[in-house]
Amino acid sequence: MFTGIIEAVGSVYSLQQQGGDVRLGIQAGTLHMGDVKLGDSIATNGVCLTVVDFGKDWYVADVSLETLNRSALSHWKPGTRVNLEKALLPTTRLGGHLVSGHVDGVGHIVTQRNDGRSLYFEVDAPASLARYLAEKGSITVDGISLTINQLTGHRMSLNLVPHTARHTTIGEWRVGSVVNLEVDVLARYLERLLLGDKAAESSSSSSASSIDMALLSRTGFLKR
Repeated sequence: MFTGIIEAVGSVYSLQQQGGDVRLGIQAGTLHMGDVKLGDSIATNGVCLTVVDFGKDWYVADVSLETLNRSALSHWKPGTRVNLEKALLPTTRLGGHLVSGHVDGVGHIVTQRNDGRSLYFEVDAPASLARYLAEKGSITVDGISLTINQLTGHRMSLNLVPHTARHTTIGEWRVGSVVNLEVDVLARYLERLLLGDKAAESSSSSSASSIDMALLSRTGFLKR
């Protein structure tokens, strides 16, 4: 688990195709590697990766085909800068929100402008993720814990303060940039919980459309 508070910015130094998967090499920048061990998790632009080799200022991880299909990693190349965060400890301050590092899909930057000293962005999320988004709710974008200011359908607006822009890759986002998105983990589990026994049915019969007013009433979320 992670918090979405970025510790350092690193960069991709190698991508090697291996049987349909990818072995990824990351230059860790200022990330403290002194306590890293084989098998540890490091969120890399929001993707939870397992360390399979490492040195003083680098690490290597294997990336599955599922991750390649679900994330923006297929757009990376040597030199791509990435946000880095090591897995949280029991003593870690939870300055962001609970982040699993399991990317739900990719979004696209559609608007970018200055807003006072902040940066303002609008991001289009996949329509399938819209039901997990809420105004003033949490969203992880390229590993960064952010608050959704406004929401129109599956388009969300975000404001980022100068400190966040200076210490992450946000300054490199442009209209058209592809970013990794992870919705609040509580929203995913709440959906499954509301489905009750229907969650065991096939995906076609236990889709989001199965959550209706009648179901909410039966489960106590609406007063009768």
